Amino acid sequence: MDRDELLKLYYLMVLSRRFEEECEELYKLGEIGGYLHLGIGQEAIPVGTISVSEKGDHVVATYREHIHAIVKGIPPKVVMAELLGKRCGCSKGLGGSMHLFSKELNFWGGYGIVAQGLPVAVGIGYALKYKGLGEVVLCFFGDGATNNGSFYESLNLAKVFNLPIVFICENNQYAIGTHYRDVSAVEEIYKRACAHNIPSERVDGMDILKVVERTKFALEWAREGRGPYFLEFLTYRYKGHSMADPYKYKSEAEFELWKRRDPIKRFEKFLEEKNFLDESLKEQIKAKAEREVKEAVEFARSCQELSFEEMESLIYSEKVELS
Repeated sequence: MDRDELLKLYYLMVLSRRFEEECEELYKLGEIGGYLHLGIGQEAIPVGTISVSEKGDHVVATYREHIHAIVKGIPPKVVMAELLGKRCGCSKGLGGSMHLFSKELNFWGGYGIVAQGLPVAVGIGYALKYKGLGEVVLCFFGDGATNNGSFYESLNLAKVFNLPIVFICENNQYAIGTHYRDVSAVEEIYKRACAHNIPSERVDGMDILKVVERTKFALEWAREGRGPYFLEFLTYRYKGHSMADPYKYKSEAEFELWKRRDPIKRFEKFLEEKNFLDESLKEQIKAKAEREVKEAVEFARSCQELSFEEMESLIYSEKVELS
């Protein structure tokens, strides 16, 4: 990747973190309602994977999907409007934080149920292979989803039909407040794919260059018709499972250990060593991200909410008389 491509990745990571920090503040102010799941600390994974996919590729995410949606191409102001429940949001304000969606961009959610997106990804993958479209599905899920029956059923069918899917496990160590080692007989999650004869590997999810490298390989594997590939990215979320979680189960020592591996700081150091980034440019990039986030908030606040009649028309179908 050349200098401009690398700096674009850096900007997306900075923008993503600033966007999530602003979401936290808006939730505390009561402007974002319902549930809110932040991905602060995990930026390298959605930025590094989706950025190197092709425009026509498909993304199926989890309820921690704000960054995924932005990197896939949904404008931050449209994502923010959805979080605030406004009509100019990507789901017209009816989905909120956990249900971001864009048919035009092949971004298929945002699912509020753990492991719910896996069978959806299999269905999309089957359609792509059936139609011979040459596109790939990037299916994201957390470590908690890998103890769900849908996980095994989906991997099995994906391999049976040799579907073009890259399964991406964002292993942030915790399923809500339960450490994955406490509930997983096989701690190396990537090895679970071996039961279905799917090639897999564990990657440092705090190193965006590693994320990019291995994702490119996996995408090429799937696009060539060789079937699914499984990537487990080790990462860490700096916040709780949701805004309702004070995350007291995390020790200060553990937290500090992962903070020293911060993906943005590590990438900054790499860019500085390559003479691609200096203090002046860093401040310019951060200022640009700040402006884009502030503009997103202003846009979202200026949008109107749907009327009750509009909401009803989008939820319920018209009455049909059966003869």
